[in-house]
Amino acid sequence: KRHHNLCTGYWTSTEFLKFVKDREDPEAPINFYDSNTGKLLFTAPVGRTMQEFLMESSSHGWPSFRDEECNWEYVRCLKDGECISTAGTHLGHNIPDKSGNRYCINLVSVAGQENKES
Repeated sequence: KRHHNLCTGYWTSTEFLKFVKDREDPEAPINFYDSNTGKLLFTAPVGRTMQEFLMESSSHGWPSFRDEECNWEYVRCLKDGECISTAGTHLGHNIPDKSGNRYCINLVSVAGQENKES
């Protein structure tokens, strides 16, 4: 089993929150790409506001995605709850709550650039 977790809250020490705020449309969904392959893994927010996405992510310590924000073409959730890309990149874990599945994902795993060849 892979164990590659970052410290909780690490993502808030990066430039990500500044990036969100400084965009032309801070409410527009953001695409998150596999840091190894450039494949699209998540798009958020979907079905909620950016503020809701950021607040939930902050309260859990990792960017937290819901089922409708996952690109299941390239994301898998193993029986033990570990989330990986179809290329094998460790992404994080599914930690369900009262609202359903919640994929707590390491930001560095989804900080890739789009692979325009795919």
